[in-house]
Amino acid sequence: MEFKHVSVLADEVIENLNIKSDGIYVDLTLGKGGHSKRILEKLSEKGRLIGLDQDQDALNAAKENLKDFTNATFIKSNFENIDQVLKDLGVDKIDGALMDIGVSSYQIDNGDRGFSYMNDGPLDMRMDTANELTAEKIINEYPKEELVRIFSEFGEERFSKTIARKIIETRDLYHIDTTFKLRELIQGSVRSKEAHPEKRVFQALRIEVNRELEVLENTLEKVVDSLNIDARLCVISFHSLEDRIVKNKFKDLEKDCICPPSLPVCVCNHKAKIKIVNKKPITASKKELEENSRSKSAKLRVCQRI
Repeated sequence: MEFKHVSVLADEVIENLNIKSDGIYVDLTLGKGGHSKRILEKLSEKGRLIGLDQDQDALNAAKENLKDFTNATFIKSNFENIDQVLKDLGVDKIDGALMDIGVSSYQIDNGDRGFSYMNDGPLDMRMDTANELTAEKIINEYPKEELVRIFSEFGEERFSKTIARKIIETRDLYHIDTTFKLRELIQGSVRSKEAHPEKRVFQALRIEVNRELEVLENTLEKVVDSLNIDARLCVISFHSLEDRIVKNKFKDLEKDCICPPSLPVCVCNHKAKIKIVNKKPITASKKELEENSRSKSAKLRVCQRI
């Protein structure tokens, strides 16, 4: 299947990165390389683009898409390893970075990857297919309490207990190993007027399989620490859980003190590392919304190293 993915908020990202022609920039979620291509077009031969992705299919597509550029470096890695990646490349500081968080159009549309409730396929959902944990393993082996926690925390699903109980009952009868089996099970366990009441459970499973929120939480400050003074980090998120983490982390990194308000004096010795460029997230233009419906939920937050 061809790797198709339309980069969202591309104009806004390029505008906010303040690209220097001879700078070093990192695309932490390379995908097909749509954002990276726009960055590379702004760079001279002295500039450099480093692209990371944990999905080998994405890396292959990006290498093909960016084959005309000689100043791009491709790394198969989760972006939580950014500090080690830069160290291995001999790069001390960078001039800008981009994170386009979440699942790509290719991953959603490719039924074999198991991300979508719209396509029948194996219950996989791994962004890095070398990882051992799959959605199938979670559904068939996790205890009820863990299923409830995942659906509640990562999917904000109000019927978490009902769905988890139905999964436990069903897996005693047969192995739940496809997206459609899970979809039908969920649709049969809750009363809802929604066309796809299973969407929150699928989101929760994807987040658990790929440790998405944990990785995001662990990575943001690492990226900020790798930035040169005045360099910027652009982060695009697609649901409230991601956006909340980015928003709160940026707020913490902008403060000189993060002690609890109850303490009379500062004991944290925390110093502000960034300034927030846009207090409210940037969203897609009317034109982009018309051309790409998946940009509807996208939010771009930008910070600048100080």
